[in-house]
Amino acid sequence: MGTASTPKHDLVHELGADEVIDYTKADFAEAVRDVDVVLDGVGGEYGPRSLRTLRKGGILVAIVNHVRDLDVERYGVRAEEMLVEADHGSMKQVAALAEAGRLRAAIDSVFPLADAAQAHERGETGRVAGKIVLTV
Repeated sequence: MGTASTPKHDLVHELGADEVIDYTKADFAEAVRDVDVVLDGVGGEYGPRSLRTLRKGGILVAIVNHVRDLDVERYGVRAEEMLVEADHGSMKQVAALAEAGRLRAAIDSVFPLADAAQAHERGETGRVAGKIVLTV
């Protein structure tokens, strides 16, 4: 299951979600229950709201916000932060997955390095569906 605005539902389905909730039309925290894992890539208020969707013993994995202040005891769940370190061994593993066709990146847009400021502005719109790529 995933959340996205309606225009991004096809992409979320392509990435593997069976169901998608339009967070602009429904409160996912009211619509979903007993989830094993939530991957929070948004942060802000979404972390605390996601706690209500987890089953007892479930886990919230946050890639964008700090989880120390979340009231995990109240819900009987765990919360962890996932930080990615760009090390040579990990990058080789990612490259092998991509070469084997087991990893697919969703590309939103591509900019030449000279237009990095424009790419950054695109990222700040909150309307990006995938990765923004700079070419060198």
